[in-house]
Amino acid sequence: MNILILGSGGREHALAWAVKQNPKTDRLIVAPGNAGIAMLAECADFDILDGAAVVAFCEANAIDFVIVGPEAPLAAGVADATRAAGFLTFGPSAQAARLEASKGFTKEICDACGAPTAAYARFTEAGPAKEYIRAQGAPIVVKADGLAAGKGVIVAMTEAEALAAIDDMFGGEFGAAGAEVVIEEFMTGEEASFFILTDGVNALPIGTAQDHKRVGDGDTGPNTGGMGAYSPAPVLTDAIAARAMKEIVLPTIAEMARRGTPYQGVLYAGLMIKDGQGRLVEYNARFGDPETQVLMMRLGAQALDLLLACAEGRLDRAQVNWADDHAITVVMAAKGYPGTYQKGSVIEGLERMPEDSRHMAFHAGTTLKDGQITATGGRVLNITARGDTLTDARNRAYAMIDLLHWPEGFCRSDIGWRAL
Repeated sequence: MNILILGSGGREHALAWAVKQNPKTDRLIVAPGNAGIAMLAECADFDILDGAAVVAFCEANAIDFVIVGPEAPLAAGVADATRAAGFLTFGPSAQAARLEASKGFTKEICDACGAPTAAYARFTEAGPAKEYIRAQGAPIVVKADGLAAGKGVIVAMTEAEALAAIDDMFGGEFGAAGAEVVIEEFMTGEEASFFILTDGVNALPIGTAQDHKRVGDGDTGPNTGGMGAYSPAPVLTDAIAARAMKEIVLPTIAEMARRGTPYQGVLYAGLMIKDGQGRLVEYNARFGDPETQVLMMRLGAQALDLLLACAEGRLDRAQVNWADDHAITVVMAAKGYPGTYQKGSVIEGLERMPEDSRHMAFHAGTTLKDGQITATGGRVLNITARGDTLTDARNRAYAMIDLLHWPEGFCRSDIGWRAL
């Protein structure tokens, strides 16, 4: 098969790595890709938010299967365009992707299908939003309704923080994403990620993971896109996962189908777990980043078979073959992230790292310049390892990091601490 993956981050590198291992893959192209992806696949440069441009590329390159990685092309309707042109596609329609693109829409769905989630209110003006915060008190959660690259959620521990978040959102800090704001009850518990494939009718759980959102050790400092992850997440037990499927995931899929917008692709449910029950924090309409890195490390070549079964509507005949193993990924970020950071620093030592079924450095914000790997983003590398135990995987990942020479970068030293 000729396969096209859209995206340029660590998530797409991990997807490409897994897809490449499957013998069904003849030609693999990633657009736009990055320096690490270029070592295992062809990279192409075109506008992945332009459905017509994606279709034209697919036609010119005889693409058999399109995998949409990030949320922005999904929200822009790229999956609709490729499907309409006759290309087998993994990823929800723009209407279905509203489960991520609009926090308010997700709340509507939860209300309609009875899925347990936080109490909330929606606002389009700062005044009433601030009145609501003063009435509710803190801690409280303020969310930009639209897509904000994982940074539009403010967990405000004080009323002053919450009011400042309202000023920021309605002041344009998150652009159009903050034109509407959802204010939620602060849920207590432990958060974990639950990944489900659905073809619009059938659903197949494919794994659990736990992310580390805060920039600093011990979950301190501002939120980020994610500083590391591990899989499986012990807090998300089989019993809790089964209950979440029954009370949250399957009712959501049924409600989307009832509305005439069936959901096809990966449904990533962020769950807050307390007293043996998960409540929905939010949905994402694509694989998580950095959770994909640990999931793909554990799934390997079968990932492509599962994505194909999803896209072809035959998930009822698919199954996941899990090894009894663990994976961990540690994000290497540019100093200053998630605030202001410098681009263009050279990363040395990657060639010393092992690359096999238990060790991979997945690239996120990198490029090749004058023969050297240079940093171009905030989150730059995902140092990922698999082991028989989480401790084994963790030790392998940090041993890989010790081989790097990148003074301009940093990482958390405690990834996996909750489980360990």
